Amino acid sequence: MKKGRDFDVRGVTVFQKSEITEHQIYKNLAGRVRGLKSRRILSQIADDEMRHYNVWKTYTREDVAPSRIKVWLFTVISVVFGFTFAIKLMENSEKRAHHLYTRFPGSYKEVNGIIRDEEEHEQALQMLFDEERLQYTGTIVLVLNNALVELMGVLAGLTFALQNSRAVALTASITGIAAALSMGASSYLAAKSEQDGKNPLVTAFSTAFAYVLIVLLLIAPYFIFNDLVRSFGASLFVAVVVIGLFNYYISVVRLLSFKSRFLEMVTLSAFVAALSFLAGYLIRFAFGPVI
Repeated sequence: MKKGRDFDVRGVTVFQKSEITEHQIYKNLAGRVRGLKSRRILSQIADDEMRHYNVWKTYTREDVAPSRIKVWLFTVISVVFGFTFAIKLMENSEKRAHHLYTRFPGSYKEVNGIIRDEEEHEQALQMLFDEERLQYTGTIVLVLNNALVELMGVLAGLTFALQNSRAVALTASITGIAAALSMGASSYLAAKSEQDGKNPLVTAFSTAFAYVLIVLLLIAPYFIFNDLVRSFGASLFVAVVVIGLFNYYISVVRLLSFKSRFLEMVTLSAFVAALSFLAGYLIRFAFGPVI
């Protein structure tokens, strides 16, 4: 931007569109969130974003429509992944906006007010992260680690020991479902004995459901492909994608490093799969193909 009122209208239009989009997102979230305090905070932020939009409008002198796709996307994210995850993403957006606005010349006094608002938004959003479902994050992390590592190991071993992809899928399914029920029962007993505020039934159901979901995702390629190598390769790809998605979720809501956790989990799964491949090969060499 240049001194005075000579500026790049197209660049400011981007900011204007961002503000009206975030206004709509916060307004939607405020209408869906539980708790009067949270609703008030989000409504206030939505009002601030509209005020920012009007500030930029004084420069562009034109109306700008919000990004309907982004508004819809955040609505879906809040429903599927939870209110906290959506708010955390919005907090990251506030930080990016704050960084961009600080690059404006000091003569733009209105922008200085927007910067202060963005800083206050970051602080206000940090007060909202007490969603009940986050209590179960630690349990889900344990389940996913166990399910991915165990199932990839089982599939790797069975792929070499057996000759039929459907036989591998059925055997792994029985093993996985039994493990899911076992994990669910263990989680129920642990939650009941620890008395840390978790609902034992919810904990057990979340554990078993997450485990069964991983089982279904990993064995699906063995029902689709007849070639064992292709089936295992597809399962390995699915495992990496699941690891990436879940670790991204955890990195956002828990402010943890995505790269280190992702690489650690992928490396562990690959190591166990390699050992299981070797075990399956030795069993096949010793006893011959089972099926």
